[in-house]
Amino acid sequence: MSVDADHDVAVVGGGPAGCSAGVFTAREGLDTVIFDRGRSSIKRCAHLENYLGFPGGIDVETLYGLMQDHAETAGCTVIQDRVESIDRLDDGDGFTIDRQEGETVSVRRVVAATRYGGEYLRGLDDDAAMFETYEHDGESSERFDREYADRDGTTPVDGLYVASPSPEADTQAIMAAGRGARVARRVIADARSDAGRWESVAEGVDWMRRESTVDGKWTERAGWIEWFDEHHGESAPVDPDSERFERVREAYVDDRLSAYLSDEKIDSRAARGRKALLEHLDPTLEELDPEPETIVDSVGTRRLLGAIDVAEIEAHLEERTSQTGAGTR
Repeated sequence: MSVDADHDVAVVGGGPAGCSAGVFTAREGLDTVIFDRGRSSIKRCAHLENYLGFPGGIDVETLYGLMQDHAETAGCTVIQDRVESIDRLDDGDGFTIDRQEGETVSVRRVVAATRYGGEYLRGLDDDAAMFETYEHDGESSERFDREYADRDGTTPVDGLYVASPSPEADTQAIMAAGRGARVARRVIADARSDAGRWESVAEGVDWMRRESTVDGKWTERAGWIEWFDEHHGESAPVDPDSERFERVREAYVDDRLSAYLSDEKIDSRAARGRKALLEHLDPTLEELDPEPETIVDSVGTRRLLGAIDVAEIEAHLEERTSQTGAGTR
């Protein structure tokens, strides 16, 4: 897109759908901002017991903090502010976002991911298409039509996507997160199309594989180039000898090669992930055991031993021995 915007993507709503969408778009390298007014509908839940990965359930505040921390770690800017309205830029190529407290910003694409009425979207399309009339307590009212967007979040308004409200994702937090991811994939594909890719090579694939599983020609760039030419050369809508084809091919191969991690990087990322999780789930001794007899009983023997760096202890003992003699060991 030609517009010189403040951000590539603005997500309105910092709940499961919004943060999930933001994680995907930011990891793609799209400058992503999330506006969160702090009143996500998930906060109406007393305790989440069906969000996968938490066998004993998880309190909403902790999950909310984890989600927003994840979004920021992925590269999103999370701003605590309410979006009042969204308007098209004069050339129709992007949007301006008016906020309750902060300054107006311009963005290339908008992902609606909040259920507070959708009033901020009025005027972007025919209101009769966006909103539906319903009866409540004998009075007629309007609300955003949950069927307005397609299943991938696209809408009749170019650059506007809807993750929520959605008929398939508004009743369970984990389904909302999945909806956000699906919409983000569409945003990514459209952004890649703007950058010159055609549909069959525009869809993003965000997952990591073990480097040790790769062998043969897949370890070399030449092998991927040969594969790309074989599978996309004849069907491409551009000349295989053109600069555009070569540029798209190079980007595609870069994506594939960057998806493989060495064992060292896998271990490093695993450790980093566990540490980040513990920062949010660091219970007090009283929470672990109201009446502990010892610190070991409270923390748990396995957890305590897991925190001990045996190699570091051995290195320390060897250094002490060399300095003071074997008798001290």
